[in-house]
Amino acid sequence: MSTEAAARADFSFIRYAQCWEDADILLEALDVGEGDVCLSIASAGDNSLSLLSRDPARVIAVDMNPAQLACLALRVAAYRVLQHDELLQLVGSRACGDREALYHRCRGALDTTARAFWDAHPQLIRAGIGSAGKFERYFAIFRKRVLPWIHPRQRVDRLLAGGTLEERRRFYARRWANHRWGLLFRLFFSRFVIGKMGRDPAFFRYVEGSVAERLLERARHALTELDPASNPYLQWILTGRHTTALPHALRRENFDSIRENLDRLECRPMSIEQLLASEPRLRFDCHNLSDIFEYMSDESFHRLLGTLVGRSRDGARFAYWNMLVPRSRPPELADVLTPNDGLAERLHLRDKAFFYSRFVVETVEAGAGRR
Repeated sequence: MSTEAAARADFSFIRYAQCWEDADILLEALDVGEGDVCLSIASAGDNSLSLLSRDPARVIAVDMNPAQLACLALRVAAYRVLQHDELLQLVGSRACGDREALYHRCRGALDTTARAFWDAHPQLIRAGIGSAGKFERYFAIFRKRVLPWIHPRQRVDRLLAGGTLEERRRFYARRWANHRWGLLFRLFFSRFVIGKMGRDPAFFRYVEGSVAERLLERARHALTELDPASNPYLQWILTGRHTTALPHALRRENFDSIRENLDRLECRPMSIEQLLASEPRLRFDCHNLSDIFEYMSDESFHRLLGTLVGRSRDGARFAYWNMLVPRSRPPELADVLTPNDGLAERLHLRDKAFFYSRFVVETVEAGAGRR
């Protein structure tokens, strides 16, 4: 099988230098257990590493983009070689006087391909590898060139300080949601600008309706219903670093368990379709599928989801996000795949990577993988 996205999008550079999906809700959705085999979209690697903290037998991280796998490879090397505070400095979560020195300590633990990639991009190392992607540069433009026209630095700091739910709602209504916020947000996060500067325009092929309006409502939710003081994704967007919160894979309490299980991580430079074709006996218990189904037609989505169900063990769970395109179990899979709508909706309300419109959790019925 071929993959539809590969024919339309450019996969030759770092698109995402971080995983912009909340691993906390991902782990709760997948309920990863000891001995499980997990399929994971690699992206920058954070969430594939988070899966290791739950002691699975294998995490198979796939990505068609070799630059994304280079991001994951450097993170793996950093977990092996560096201490926790040094990992945060290399990523850019914390200030560092010499990231190149940290990289050179990791360099010997990289394979030839990843080493060649990072050797050729020292400027990305110096800036912090968490800022190396097109998506992160897009947020940096918003932070440096747009946000100062809307709010002074002190007001941004006050927002990120959080507070009670009532305090957050009142601050948003009275101090944050001014005319410039609505106007410039709608312009900068329009379909055209995101496609030009953030995501590949091909990823909007199946999107209908206003992109900016949906994102503006999700931003309101993150700034009021969720606590900004506990949101590492919002903090990075507004400050370029993590201030009072870290994503799951970067927290001190998860560092050792991830490090201990690094040998269970397998990186594959290919699409899911190619992986399935190359290993016909492979069966999965957990699927971290990011938002890949948004980039496919309904027909391609139905075909791939059905194939994955057939390659799953009884009770296997799927977790994936909808940002702008609605995707969930099609009617023809109703007898083999059950939506966990209640769980998914509860988790989505807590989703700190707030720009997604929906979180989907589905479970494979007994016997489905053998049909």
